[in-house]
Amino acid sequence: MRSILDNGPSTAAALAERLELTAAAVRRHLEALLADGAVEARDARPVGSRGRGRPAKVFALTERGRDGFDQQYDDLATEALRFLSETAGADAVRAFAEQRASFIERRFPEVQAAHPDASPAEVLAQVFTAEGYAATVRQLAPINGAAKGEQLCQQHCPVSHVAHEFPQLCEAETEAIGRVLGTHVQRLATIAHGDGVCTTCIPDVNQHIKNKEEVSS
Repeated sequence: MRSILDNGPSTAAALAERLELTAAAVRRHLEALLADGAVEARDARPVGSRGRGRPAKVFALTERGRDGFDQQYDDLATEALRFLSETAGADAVRAFAEQRASFIERRFPEVQAAHPDASPAEVLAQVFTAEGYAATVRQLAPINGAAKGEQLCQQHCPVSHVAHEFPQLCEAETEAIGRVLGTHVQRLATIAHGDGVCTTCIPDVNQHIKNKEEVSS
C-alpha cells in the first residue's frame, strides 16, 4: 500500500519489481487488499501502441486505503480548534463539539424507525458505526434479577487524537446520547484518554420510564 501511495496506481508486475517479491506473492497481497476494500483494480491507460492480449490492470488505493496512512488530518484539526479557542473562546469550541455530535440526534430516530426491534443501545451502535466508530453492544449482567442495561462499546474513534486535547468532543457525544434516550448515561472509558475502547453505560430505558411513572403516580 505504501508503494502504491508513493508511486501511484501500479500493475502487479511493477509492484513485484519494486518490492522484490514474486508475482504470486504480490497477487496474494492484492487479493487480500481488494477483499478488504483498501485497493481497487482499474484499466490501465494505454501508452503508445498496445500489443496483443488483455491490458494489465493497475491497482489504486481507495479512500479506505488512504485512511490507513497518517495524512496529518488530526494535526490540522487540532490546530484549527486551538485557533478557534484562542480567537473565539471556549464557548466556540463547545459549540463546534455540539454541532459535530448532532449526527446522534439527527440519525437516531430514522435508524430506530428502520429497526423497531433493536434496543436503544443497538440503535446507537448502528448510528455510531455509520460515522466510523465501529460500535458494538455488550449486555450488562443483572443484579438481584433487576436489569442493568447495556454498554455501548466504540472500538474505534475517528477523533480520538483531537479529543485528547479537546475533551469537549467526548462530552458533547455523551450528552447527545443522554438526550436521545431521555436518561442519564455515563461514559466509563475513552480511547482519547488511553483506554482500549470507548465505553458508555446505557441503563435499561424501559425500567427508567417505569420508575419515572411510579414516582409520578
